[in-house]
Amino acid sequence: MKRLLFIVVFIMLSSTLPFLNSCKKVLEEKPHSFLSPNNFYKNEDDAKTAINGVYSELYSWDMYLQPLWNLTVLDDDHVSGADWYLGTSGAGNPQGYWGVDGPWVGCYTIISRASTVIENVNLIQENIDTEIKNRIIGEAYFLRGWAYFQLVQLYGEVPLRLQSLSANPEANVPKSKVMEVYEAIINDFKQAEELLLSKSHEKSGENGRANREIAQSFLAKTYLTIASGSLSPINITVRGGATNSQQTYVKKVVAGLEGVDSQTYFELARDKALEVIESEEYEYKLVPNLKDLWSAAYRNKDEHMWMLQSLTGTTFVNQIHSYFSATSYFGRGAVWFTNNHYMDYAPNDKRILDAVAHNYVSNTGTRYFYPSWEAAQYKVVNGLTYNNNGGTDDRAYVIKYADVAEPLVSNSDAYFPLLRYAEVLLIYAEAANEASSTPPPKAYEYLNEVYNRATAEDAPAGMNKEQFRSFVIAERAREFVLEGIRHYDLMRWGIYLDVMNSIGMGQNNISKVRTRRNLLLPIPVDEMNSNKAIKENNFGW
Repeated sequence: MKRLLFIVVFIMLSSTLPFLNSCKKVLEEKPHSFLSPNNFYKNEDDAKTAINGVYSELYSWDMYLQPLWNLTVLDDDHVSGADWYLGTSGAGNPQGYWGVDGPWVGCYTIISRASTVIENVNLIQENIDTEIKNRIIGEAYFLRGWAYFQLVQLYGEVPLRLQSLSANPEANVPKSKVMEVYEAIINDFKQAEELLLSKSHEKSGENGRANREIAQSFLAKTYLTIASGSLSPINITVRGGATNSQQTYVKKVVAGLEGVDSQTYFELARDKALEVIESEEYEYKLVPNLKDLWSAAYRNKDEHMWMLQSLTGTTFVNQIHSYFSATSYFGRGAVWFTNNHYMDYAPNDKRILDAVAHNYVSNTGTRYFYPSWEAAQYKVVNGLTYNNNGGTDDRAYVIKYADVAEPLVSNSDAYFPLLRYAEVLLIYAEAANEASSTPPPKAYEYLNEVYNRATAEDAPAGMNKEQFRSFVIAERAREFVLEGIRHYDLMRWGIYLDVMNSIGMGQNNISKVRTRRNLLLPIPVDEMNSNKAIKENNFGW
């Protein structure tokens, strides 16, 4: 069995701690600097240490310890929670959140470190296996492309820094156009695709590393994001609003993608996703049982293509479990999905029957059930009576982050899904529909793989293009609830403001009211002060 990446990163950080301490002043002066090529990059071990240092930023307080998912998962139409936690980024006020600058700092740290790896591992000529050398460079290209993919979606136009600070120390770099950033992302993912090994290859590395199929999938996802964002005004029907009814919106073109040939990018997304689906080197597959999918035993297996790794008792832990799970360090978790979204699942959908916590015990010992209107099924179970006050106790907690070693501590070993095979199937279904005049059979086939697992039924037959589009968007919402997908879907389809504002005040008095400035995050003040080539912040900030 493959080892986990975080173990290697932990060893790397431990072994380089004296070096990092001795260079503290340099790191303070150049916060994006990394390992110096003058005394490093001599052999394969050095190359592995360097790429592990790129991954390590994912575990920082700028990224997945909290800020990246706080600023995205909490900001959509289907999330609710405690007002003390969702009152900032979850209510349209990201500047009130202490980690608002995290994604910018964290992603640019990854970018700088990845560029350093690309530049210097290429120069190693001895004491390194050629396939591993190429794999490491491919990982660096992938992580750099992934970081820019986050930045362009969250901030729009951003500076392109495709060299390390050692190679180009210029601090004043202007923002690049949105499509220029996407072109750089596509190039990095293509480079990664060429250099990385398939997951089945014996030298593909530990779980948690990027492989060829992951790079291909994110390339497809990038194409899809461009295509949907640039598509000329069309109709999208979404269930929601104050009445939780079907509402049709005319999508808006995402700023920076005007005039882009969306049809070409839908075709590219369709074809690239199909490469992954039909790959003969490694066969990904859906996990049949939803409970198994979210168990610790299934981490890194089958459907879970790329996961944020974790290990209790180390620094590689996070707070996802505490905030998203029914039984929590806080008593009960602070984040759940709305009753209205619960209503969008079919009654027999296993994603609510098996993947929602219907009966649970808080860490204070109180027994609760959900939802209140299904008391006949959940109030008394195995002779035990559970509580629900019909109001604030109606909390649809997911089980996705619940299977951890220590559920009552603040930091735990929850794994976060960064890419699931189910998304690749739905990328294909969405792109194939948009690339055709009517939904093609293969689009139905791969949509039904996901939908049938949950409901034992197929999606409605005979849908037209608009109906199929809306169904796929809704299916993505059901499948990936609280996984950080919905926010980006609303943004790329240009319906974020309409969908959010149609709700107004949401469940638990969480405001869903948004204005134009909420389409992008604010560029950090420190960046505005230090980079004189950026003349103004994003709109409204």
